[in-house]
Amino acid sequence: MTVRNLEKLFKPRRIALLGGCDRPGNLGRQVLRNLLNGGFEGVVYPVSRECEAIQGIATYTDVGSLPKVPDLAIVCGPAPSVPAAVERCGEAGIFGVLILSGGFREAGDEGRLFETQLRDVVERFPGMRVVGPNSLGIIRPAIGLNASHAVTMPKAGHLAFISESRALCNSMMDWATERGIGFSTFISPGNCVDVGWGDLIDYFGNDAETRAIILYVQTIDAARRFMSAARAFALTKPIVAYKAGRFEESAQAVASHTGLMVAEDAVYEAALQRCGIVRVPELDDVFDVAELLASQRLPQGARLAIVSNAGGPAIIATDALISRGGVLAQLSDETVARLNGLLPPVGSHQNPVDLLDSAPASRYEQVLPVLLADPNVDGLLVIFAIQSGSDATATARVVAETAARSRVPVLAAWMGGEHVRAGVQILNEAGLPTHPTPEQAVRAFMHLVSYARNLGTLYETPRDIPVPFHLNRKNLRKHLQPLLTKGEDYLTENQAKTFLRAYEIPVCETCVANDEDEAVAVAERIGYPVVLKVLSPNILHKLDVGGVELNLENADAVRAAYNTVMHECRTRCAHANIKGVSVQKMVTAEHSLELIIGAKKDPTFGAVIMVGMGGIATGVLQDRAVGLPPLNERLVRRMLESLRFWPMLNGYRGMPALHLDQLIETIIRFSLLIADYPEIKEFDINPLLVTVDGVVALDAAMVLDRHLDYDGRDPYPHLAIRPCPEEYIRHAQMHDGTPMTLRSVRAEDEPLWHSMIANSSPESIRFRFRSLFKRPTHRMAIEHCVIDYERQIAIVAETEARGIRELAGVAQLIADPNHETAEFAVLVPDPWQGRKIGGTLLDYCLELAAGWGINRVVAETDPENTRMLDAFSKRGFSAEIHVQDRVVILERPIESAQTNRVVTRF
Repeated sequence: MTVRNLEKLFKPRRIALLGGCDRPGNLGRQVLRNLLNGGFEGVVYPVSRECEAIQGIATYTDVGSLPKVPDLAIVCGPAPSVPAAVERCGEAGIFGVLILSGGFREAGDEGRLFETQLRDVVERFPGMRVVGPNSLGIIRPAIGLNASHAVTMPKAGHLAFISESRALCNSMMDWATERGIGFSTFISPGNCVDVGWGDLIDYFGNDAETRAIILYVQTIDAARRFMSAARAFALTKPIVAYKAGRFEESAQAVASHTGLMVAEDAVYEAALQRCGIVRVPELDDVFDVAELLASQRLPQGARLAIVSNAGGPAIIATDALISRGGVLAQLSDETVARLNGLLPPVGSHQNPVDLLDSAPASRYEQVLPVLLADPNVDGLLVIFAIQSGSDATATARVVAETAARSRVPVLAAWMGGEHVRAGVQILNEAGLPTHPTPEQAVRAFMHLVSYARNLGTLYETPRDIPVPFHLNRKNLRKHLQPLLTKGEDYLTENQAKTFLRAYEIPVCETCVANDEDEAVAVAERIGYPVVLKVLSPNILHKLDVGGVELNLENADAVRAAYNTVMHECRTRCAHANIKGVSVQKMVTAEHSLELIIGAKKDPTFGAVIMVGMGGIATGVLQDRAVGLPPLNERLVRRMLESLRFWPMLNGYRGMPALHLDQLIETIIRFSLLIADYPEIKEFDINPLLVTVDGVVALDAAMVLDRHLDYDGRDPYPHLAIRPCPEEYIRHAQMHDGTPMTLRSVRAEDEPLWHSMIANSSPESIRFRFRSLFKRPTHRMAIEHCVIDYERQIAIVAETEARGIRELAGVAQLIADPNHETAEFAVLVPDPWQGRKIGGTLLDYCLELAAGWGINRVVAETDPENTRMLDAFSKRGFSAEIHVQDRVVILERPIESAQTNRVVTRF
């Protein structure tokens, strides 16, 4: 399924060039020269009222007077003239527009006004697709299209380069040309008034010429669209990103250049990991890494074997590997024994393996297969250092031939200059990544490991940790609504804990006291020792202003503590609204750890979740992990595993393990809370005490977003990833009265999905998948259970037979990137057929498609699938039979339930 009308931009046959003249230095003149010199075989119409011809080519006075309607218009005029020029293109029926002109929001208030006018024009022509403004242009070397003002034309290849920086595009193209790197596309999207990152990633995902994408990112608009497209692309092709603005100083520089704020780097890191993107910290690595990921097998782990004809480079490689979190593979006893029989007695027969400087090519030929056969090896690095009498060319041939048969990735470091050049060419022609130094080779291997891990997150099945709620979430929102509509931005600790209790997160109960006598009375009632904390919506960090007193053993201690807290807080926070103190039981545990769980709204990616070391260590150790909601068991565990104190949760040096499952469940519940309330700007649980027996939130603070314009139409405007739609749950009955629950599929359903497939006959499998397979794989299951709810709906019919949960059917709606057409598919396993489950799922999906804003539902099935053909016919589907392909194509228009795509909250 292609992105609407982008073919007009990337495969035009006729181009109109607006805004050019024959003056030296004119932007349009330069673009026309690039179009002519690039080898574009289509038609170019220069449009100008200033001159009769440009570069000797006659001009037209207006797009309306052109002999034929162009596919693409390139706009090069000054910013004030651009909105009117684009409007004339729309009136002429031109659906592809590329705006190279600058002077918009990057130029200040006047430029922002021009950009607003431009957006208004684009919205009046729904079929029009616009790249820019402020774009360098589009280059497609394979078809000779150089619709840009770039200084060079790169050669054709299989990398798509998307850069936010126009200046960087020129430098990178020049650099790539010198290194012989080719591209399927080079594009600068500019200010993204229409076509954005997500559209481009979706387009290249379906582009046969593109094997990998390189992104140069400063800021991202439409984060949810970007995340959805990137996750879909990364499942089949790699994406490599270089993110500018990693530190505060460079972030400020980026902000001043683009007029936009950039988010905290850790949030970008978490977002890129979540959608399977490999982030490259060194700009000079992006081409190597992209080509590497597109051509190499992925490692199962980070265990690298190193073989070299020089000891020094092998040690350098080992140091680089360990420093980057890799593992030196532990060779098996069998491998070592075989190496002992092949190698001279001197030198290392352990990893790294030293072949000695006199090693001929035949020694590599003997040793490499032995190392590659070792099950403890996830990757192999072959280092060749030029030595007297060594043959770089013959050795390269051996390495290339061996790597072609390898089950694990093989990388090469060919060290030297003129003497190794022929060997490097042999390796490159064999598609084997070759690096001039061991450090660069190790760096490349670790990028492979990172990519494999990121994909692993997309494909991993989380454990099913049930998170039941005893309250209906719609009613829960009504119950908590009064707290959200109060005039103050900051909620008190008690109010914040009300939200935690509602989501069944254990909290330390807190009582409010307005004076010292009341504080003593509360302490007497709940029992000593107690804790006193200042109660004020204006004081979030109580400890910093002397607002906390711990371990109070008696009434005198409580009175003294009350007066101390009041004095300190009124002195340090003179304008704070102090309402008294909160009194709670002093909670201690022999084996425990204080954590912080927090949430904030990032300006780019919306709500993000943080977990790290809490208590007084929060701001000191900076040991934290960031994730994007919604979170499941596997994602939370990954976050925790990345923390330096992870061993302390599992029982460190003889200490008992803490209650990890309840900690994971608590973070999942907190993620649901943050997802349910876009009104929350910030939320801290600090500390969250984790013990052997469980967890308890000792303190909480919450800040509301009073600037939020929230109408409830989209329940998740603050999330970059749409959660599993719990609102789709519906209770129904089969034709024979058997109860079933219709609900969205979840990642945790993989075991049930496998059981469903096992209960399906070959005929049912063929009807659903249009092919047969012996046994479903984990990857197949994940593709059907871990779905992107932004572009798919998957509904299962869950029932219980003999006390065992089963899937009695599953249906999918997969939308195209434009959300205009959705493809329907359904499977009902044989034991449940004949009970109208397929029809029930079809009806429900058609209802959801209407609410989703889909215009048309299509399906295809086997001509022998009479039951489903009858179901489709009864629901108004037209059928077209393709006898030769043995397939029936079905289609039905959908009357949308609303103009805009909305997910209703139940």
